Amino acid sequence: MSKTIAVIPGDGIGPEIMNATLRVLDALDCGLQYDVVEAGMVALDKQGDLLPQATLDAIAKHEVALKGPLTTPIGGGFTSINVTLRRHFDLYANVRPAISFKGSKARYENIDIITVRENTEGAYLKEGQTISDDGEVAMSQVKVTRKGSERIVRYAFEMAKAKGRKKVTAVHKANIIKTASGLFLEVARKIAAEYPEIEFNEMIVDNTCMQLVMNPYQFDVIVTTNLFGDIVSDLAAGLVGGLGLAPGANIGSKAAVFEAVHGSAPDIAGKGLANPCALLLAAADLLDHIGQVPKGDRLRAAIRETIDLDREHVTPDLGGKGTTSTFADALVKRVTG
Repeated sequence: MSKTIAVIPGDGIGPEIMNATLRVLDALDCGLQYDVVEAGMVALDKQGDLLPQATLDAIAKHEVALKGPLTTPIGGGFTSINVTLRRHFDLYANVRPAISFKGSKARYENIDIITVRENTEGAYLKEGQTISDDGEVAMSQVKVTRKGSERIVRYAFEMAKAKGRKKVTAVHKANIIKTASGLFLEVARKIAAEYPEIEFNEMIVDNTCMQLVMNPYQFDVIVTTNLFGDIVSDLAAGLVGGLGLAPGANIGSKAAVFEAVHGSAPDIAGKGLANPCALLLAAADLLDHIGQVPKGDRLRAAIRETIDLDREHVTPDLGGKGTTSTFADALVKRVTG
């Protein structure tokens, strides 16, 4: 059965890693069709808009998108494209797996942690940010709602249940931020009681960061608010070798956008040095999302085997001597072999 997805190649190294990813998806014979649309600097240069309406329409139509890294210009009143996408489609769940791969430069072996981050409220709202006329006092509002907390915590538990995960840790700062973080923790405790088969733990955010470094194996699924999730998910990525191995999914009730969470790296664009793994792993998560779990597992296995056994063809950041293209060649050979 064929399925059309919106494809946003992105800026910088985006087109290179997207080309590699689509080659591997085609080799997997997933029945995917691609509606290629633009966003970022490419779209701004061609269409005068960082996020054209045609791109939003394509995502709305197909309900699933695969997105390369995008560049938002600094200054000039430009709003983050990623934030705009999350708000427009109410992509409330940001799901960030951190998985270690043998042969990579991971700090730890056998890491498998998923951070589920609330994506639409918390400390990242532009509303309520003010600075005094004399420039001496800046104020920022943190907004946490019961509805937002309920749906992100329930998403984490339902995902844990579906994936056979054993433990969910709610990360908070309710000891100090008694209102906003306190509400989130109250809701987490209430919903956790509905899933007695899954172990529930709660942990203050600063201790979480320390514990992730000292003993990451105690974590399985982490659920938290926007700012804390942003920090914790990047820390978890650092445990497994960095953002080059970090996929991300932004999921709502009507659309889902899968992406590489690293930047567009314009300094290496066009040089064949870009590691496509983050986008490939995002594509594997996309396959899971559309019901092609065996294909997603097959893609992850091919990535794992290639990094471990095929050093000549992986990119330099993973200790290899290959290029983006040779990495894709090796993966195509594995998924078709």
